Parts: sequence; C-alpha cells; structure tokens
Amino acid sequence: MRTVVLGALNFSIFWWLLFVSAYELPGGVGATVSSTQPLMVFYLARWILGQSSPLTAILASIAGLLGVGLLVLTPEAELSIIGLIAALGGAISMALGTVLTRKWQPSVSALTFTAWQLTAGGLLLVPATLFFEPPLPSLTANNVIGFVYLGLFGSVLGYFFWFRCIAIYGPSVAAPLTLLSPATAVLLGWIFLGQTLSVLQSVGIIMVLSSIWFSQRAIMKAQAKT
Repeated sequence: MRTVVLGALNFSIFWWLLFVSAYELPGGVGATVSSTQPLMVFYLARWILGQSSPLTAILASIAGLLGVGLLVLTPEAELSIIGLIAALGGAISMALGTVLTRKWQPSVSALTFTAWQLTAGGLLLVPATLFFEPPLPSLTANNVIGFVYLGLFGSVLGYFFWFRCIAIYGPSVAAPLTLLSPATAVLLGWIFLGQTLSVLQSVGIIMVLSSIWFSQRAIMKAQAKT
C-alpha cells in the first residue's frame, strides 16, 4: 500500500499535474510555481519527520525561488487559474512524496525501491490513459528512441539517484536540487541552441546555484550537531 501511495505522489499525480500546468501556463510561470517545492519539503519534514530546517536554508530557498523567476519569467507571461492550481498541486504532491519516501524507506536497494514505485505509478495511469487519451499512432524509430531515452535516463536513472540522495542525506538536502532543472534548461538552450542569456538570467543562475549550496550546507551542519 505504501508503494502505491508513493508511486501516486512521486509519479502519477505529479506528472499528470505537471503536464496540465505545462499546457495551461507558459513554462516560466510553471517552473517558478514548482520551485516552491523545497519550502514545502522543509515544512513537511518538520511536521512528518520532526526535522527542523535552519533559517539560513529557508532564506536560501526563497532566494533560489527568486532566481528561478529571473531565469524564466517574461513580461508576456499569461496566468491560468487551472494551470496555477495544477503547478501548485504538482509541487505539493512531489514534496509530500519526497518526505514520505524517507519516512517509509524500506530495507531494499534504491534500484528496487525505484522500480516498485515506477511500476505502481505507471499502473495507476493506465485507466486514465485508456479512457481519456486517444490510441497511440504508429511508432517510428525516433519515437522508440525517445521512449527509451525518457524511460532510462528521465525516469529510472534520474529517480534512482533522487531516491538514493533522499535515503543518504534526507529530503531537506535533496529538495533544493529541484531548482537545478530550470537553470539547466536555460544553460542547455544557451549552449546548444544559441539562445541568448540576459544579464538577469545570469544573475538568476548565480542565485539558484548559491541558494542550493547555502541551503544544503546549513542543513547538513544542523544535522551534524544533532
């Protein structure tokens, strides 16, 4: 039962709401709302695990949230109530799943733990896929390569390292790493697609990286004292 709950929170509900927000909101707005996740994890870790986060970590995460805003928000960004609710709901789902992953950590390897959650999360999406989604068209070789890449690197390896980090360092240390996602996307666009990197975006990247470092350093120092 716990595996099903974690599969729903970390995969089914999170990815479903993420895609709803991606369709309803400009990417920048969705990424900024999702960046509230570390702050949610700090609160939930205190409530569920009894682990308090130092003020430095909280302030650093707020700075990281502002940094993401500088990275991806534009004056033309349009808001959608449905999109905002979906983005916020996705962040809550992932934050709760992150904390419960630590609380319910079983005595199995990280790979086994990841596999069971992926299986449960995928099975939970099957009914919705059959009822609400059209059948897949004929797959091309590129489609298959894309599925393999997303399944192996985007899911199995990514979540394996994510759950491994939670198991070793705890959810409060792992959570700020989610801020790397929008920063990495902007940097990859600049490197491989020739997209321009503004001064504000450069400041945003520095704020994101600094916030992760300060936040994790403060939490690990606090953990070392207990």
